[in-house]
Amino acid sequence: MSRLKWGLVILACLVGTYVLLAYILLPLAWTHYEHQKKLAGLAMVTQTGDGIPGDPINVGLVGSKEEVLCAMNAAGWYPADPITLRTSIEIIGSVLLDRPYRNAPVSNLYYLGRREDLAFEKPIGTSADRRNHVRFWEALKQGEEGRPVWLGSATRDMGVELSHDTGQVTHRIAPDIDAERALLTSDLKSVEATYEVTGRGPVLNGRNGGGDRYQTDGEVEISRLAEGCGSRVASAVKLDNPVAVKIKNRAWRAIVRTLRTFS
Repeated sequence: MSRLKWGLVILACLVGTYVLLAYILLPLAWTHYEHQKKLAGLAMVTQTGDGIPGDPINVGLVGSKEEVLCAMNAAGWYPADPITLRTSIEIIGSVLLDRPYRNAPVSNLYYLGRREDLAFEKPIGTSADRRNHVRFWEALKQGEEGRPVWLGSATRDMGVELSHDTGQVTHRIAPDIDAERALLTSDLKSVEATYEVTGRGPVLNGRNGGGDRYQTDGEVEISRLAEGCGSRVASAVKLDNPVAVKIKNRAWRAIVRTLRTFS
């Protein structure tokens, strides 16, 4: 066999090995739902009304609707107003006149065939063009704990822009959605335990429905709320991840730090 053919064979083997490791074996190794088994198989990306992939799922809560509302209120996150003519005019006035609107509406995203069940926000500054916000969907009526499980997409709005895909007016999100996940988790007070399940998977250069770039280690951080509105917990228990997931997360953080150093 000629050197060229040998080279092509070796190249094909290397490409095949890379594809096998990167797209099949390694993702299987760090895919885990041991703390919430019924979430396995669910898509972990929202969609816009036009069916375009939107923001990834990156947070979750375990508890009744009343407990979720109570916990988010205690954390300083305000429920978003519905989209109406009045609220649309009010959010435009907030952005143009730089005045507060802590219950400003959020655009609809879709998951599990429906728009968000709940939406909350935490203002940044005075104008509604910059804010932390999260949408939640009730994904399971009964999870491992026998209680409802809510999956959510938490992002940080950094300003108003035109969507790269539809041309519609929308908010521009900050690319580090893992930081927003950490903010929401740290703000919650009445939490018994936190744990991770596999979400979107690691993404270095993702794009949401507005065309905004994002990066994530692909995990969903779930907080199990204390039963009963206003219950206090001294400190939440952090449930452990499998070894393969720990290695993946450490490698991810190293990659992101390196990229930021040279960016």
